[in-house]
Amino acid sequence: APAPLSRTKMAGHGVTVKDIPAEEFIPAFARFLKQLGKIEVPKWVDLAKTGTNRELGPYDQDWFYVRCAAVARHIYMRQGVGVGALRKVYGGSKRRGAKPNHFGLGSGSVARKVLQALQSIKMLEPAADGGRQITTTGRRDLDRIASQVKEAQEEDD
Repeated sequence: APAPLSRTKMAGHGVTVKDIPAEEFIPAFARFLKQLGKIEVPKWVDLAKTGTNRELGPYDQDWFYVRCAAVARHIYMRQGVGVGALRKVYGGSKRRGAKPNHFGLGSGSVARKVLQALQSIKMLEPAADGGRQITTTGRRDLDRIASQVKEAQEEDD
């Protein structure tokens, strides 16, 4: 007879995005978004840098899906995030040669297009106090992927 499920290992029930480390959740959710096929990727993604503080664009062909997944997770954790906040999150050190480094904001165009792409598939909606928030269907999708990642972790152990 199969062993009864314990309270801690109920088959994926009650697992949320907050229970899964970002480095495991984001690639899994990016794969889900790519398989979904509904995200409209801008034509310029293979040419774009992700900020003025960068010399080159990302090497990963699927970087737009990864960014969408990371933004969705970020907004899941903290509602009401807009383009300006995402520019700060994805900014970094701007190297200026012999002069001291300063902080360089991330690309506003990338942040805006990511939010618009997630909003077009009903993952995000405008928040009442500005920025964006996760929709109920978006929360359900994120938690479903999180539970799948958790199950895959438990199978590996």
